[in-house]
Amino acid sequence: MTSTSPPAPRPGRERLGRQTRHGWAFLSPFLVLFLLFQAVPIGYAVFQSLRAQEWSGLGLGGPVTRFAGLENYQRVLQDDEVMNGVLRMLLYGAVQVPVMLGLALAMALLFDAGVLRARRFLQLAAFMPHAVPGIVAAVLWAYLYVPGISPVVETLDGLRWEVDFLGPDTVLWSIANIATWQWTGYNMLIIFAALQALPRELFEAARVDGAGGWAVTWRIKVPLLRPALVLTCLFSVIGTLQLFAEPLVVRSLTANVTGSYTPNMAAYFQAFGLNDPQYASAIAVSLALFTFALSYGLMRLAQKGVDE
Repeated sequence: MTSTSPPAPRPGRERLGRQTRHGWAFLSPFLVLFLLFQAVPIGYAVFQSLRAQEWSGLGLGGPVTRFAGLENYQRVLQDDEVMNGVLRMLLYGAVQVPVMLGLALAMALLFDAGVLRARRFLQLAAFMPHAVPGIVAAVLWAYLYVPGISPVVETLDGLRWEVDFLGPDTVLWSIANIATWQWTGYNMLIIFAALQALPRELFEAARVDGAGGWAVTWRIKVPLLRPALVLTCLFSVIGTLQLFAEPLVVRSLTANVTGSYTPNMAAYFQAFGLNDPQYASAIAVSLALFTFALSYGLMRLAQKGVDE
């Protein structure tokens, strides 16, 4: 009777297993941080949004937390202040995002054309506002909005042009101006990097065929920049729905910015102003789902345009 020894492991399989273990070892720090600072907080927010506080008696005994199911989400949909904040941000994004991306595209095309002197200095100057924290940027611009201390308002008053930058009809666009000033340079760098990656042979061939500078720009460069424009648009839409720092600072200057002026401010006010973290979590989760749906819809529309 002969004994058969087990087949020797294949070197390729051993190498694959070793590479897999090494890969998980490299991924483990990221996975730990992701679980601690992303997955766990999101899961806790969803858990909180399914609960509600109730006060018994005269409220002297403290609140009692109970399971509420989807009551908080129904409350969000029926909350006029939250819904008005969402509509306000959609209006804000419909105007501010195209203006900002149009400026970023124009600046990137000018830098790529090489018609400007001191191009590197101008690129750095355009990007510098993004290096300023949002709170600091809002404080700087607030100084330029407040009558009595603003040189801009004083100059306009001297020209007989009275502008209330913090009025009920203008404060939203004053906030939009802060965001545009801060984020145009950032988006410009993304678009400019995409421009630099385009093959120069296409431009040279077009010029050989008789195409002028405008034709090369609008018929070749801009269509090829579509992925970068979609990416910056997607980031800008997400940032629009997450607007918080700028209106929070402006709120200290005018009563036209309420505690629920934006969805994020509404969640903040409910959590720290009214001590209702369960309802605040429902607002935050609802906003995240709405942002995901809107972003996914934009991506689908962009992909459909590419396929056609």
